[in-house]
Amino acid sequence: MSTNARKNTDKTMQGPEKGPPKLRRKVKPTGEASTAAAPEKKPKAVRKTPEPAPQANKSATEHSETPEIVNPTPEMEVHHHPQLEHKPKPIKEYLLEGFMIFIAVMMGFIAENIRENIDNNEQVQQLTSQLAQDLKADTATLNEHNAGIGKTLMANDSLFYFLQQPLAKADTKKIQKFAIDSHSIWLFHPSGGAIAAIKNELHLKKFSNSKIISYIARYEEHIELIHAAQDIALVYQRNYLDPFLSLHFTPANLNAAFNNTVIPNGQMRNLTQVDMTQLAADMVLIKANTNEMIRDNKWLKEDAINLLQYVRKQYNPDEE
Repeated sequence: MSTNARKNTDKTMQGPEKGPPKLRRKVKPTGEASTAAAPEKKPKAVRKTPEPAPQANKSATEHSETPEIVNPTPEMEVHHHPQLEHKPKPIKEYLLEGFMIFIAVMMGFIAENIRENIDNNEQVQQLTSQLAQDLKADTATLNEHNAGIGKTLMANDSLFYFLQQPLAKADTKKIQKFAIDSHSIWLFHPSGGAIAAIKNELHLKKFSNSKIISYIARYEEHIELIHAAQDIALVYQRNYLDPFLSLHFTPANLNAAFNNTVIPNGQMRNLTQVDMTQLAADMVLIKANTNEMIRDNKWLKEDAINLLQYVRKQYNPDEE
């Protein structure tokens, strides 16, 4: 037995070698036959780990491509209050707390009342001051109207007297003069702005607890009376005096009369005794209504003075 055969025998008897077996390298067959025989294998996809971008380029690409990453808000810890055992308060503490709440509410209510009273007093002062000025203006107007209506009444009496004379002895120039004077009328328009405002503010304490509304009611009642008398005077003027003037005055005399100049002469047109008698009868009605206007005007002036005195005494208005 040769030396090589002995070594092989010894290796067989000793078992396999301790070292790992060497992998044999497979030889791929070449040629078309080997290609057809071997099954085609797909390459496996290799997963590449992304390389981190350089730190220098982070700021450059931060606003262009890479969206801003917002760190999630960390969860907040909830602190649970421990349940404490409350001892019941004594009754005195509850009473004290209730009393303090009551005092606070009362102080707020008192402060609101004070503020409201101040505002109401200022408003009352303004309205009564305006009312005092209106009443003084009305009184001055009524004084002027009293004088004017008194002259109209005198003209009515004079015309009535001359119309009863015989036509042959009648003074036609005076008839024309007193007819023109009787044609005048005085219309009164009160300054009612302050009165209307006060009537809208009667809920104010200083007005609701006073007698001012009764004074105003009486004043307005006599205003209505004098307005009614004025309306009647206008009707009488249109129905009685105007036809007499247009039918019997000459154009020159009528024009001079209404232009406040002296009537040139006593010439009249188509005047008869019947016309004079008819106008004399009409003048009775005109005189009666003029007397009513004087009476109503007097009452209205007294009401204005009484209301003004009450306002001055009750509210002490500023009459600048």
